[in-house]
Amino acid sequence: MTPNTVIGLYPGTFDPVTNGHVDIIRRALKIVDHLIIGVAENEAKGPLFSTAERVSMTQDVVAPLAEKTRTPVEVRPFSKLLMHFAEEINAHVIVRGLRAVSDFEYEFQMTGMNAALNPDIETVFLMADPRHQAVASRLVKEIARYGGKIDQFVPALVAERLREKLAA
Repeated sequence: MTPNTVIGLYPGTFDPVTNGHVDIIRRALKIVDHLIIGVAENEAKGPLFSTAERVSMTQDVVAPLAEKTRTPVEVRPFSKLLMHFAEEINAHVIVRGLRAVSDFEYEFQMTGMNAALNPDIETVFLMADPRHQAVASRLVKEIARYGGKIDQFVPALVAERLREKLAA
């Protein structure tokens, strides 16, 4: 990487990664030179998939995007304060997706706190594509638990792994 390389960080739990996440990743690749997807370990949220499974799934989903755009993409787990992780990886930009007004209030507070911790790292918000605005990992898992169709909400490989996980 050169000193002028813009490193972006897209953090989340990704339990599981959805088509909405993929859309934000695809669009983030247009504005950064190198994207790091930070998979939060966050056991307090009670994730269905282990951190290693979420990292692996996300890597499998984003590999074709990275290849197509020729933009380096890394998927890394993290279990520390977001701003500390961003500093550790030398991120210039934190990428966040917004689905609805309810997301904005939380993200607004988070951005203010992060700016107080490190004003040199900007936060960039990308609005969710209208097709994905209602998609949330939590809802996808609930639909899958009750045998509903999830194929329109997640990549095929994620749908398969989610069905396998719930059948186990």
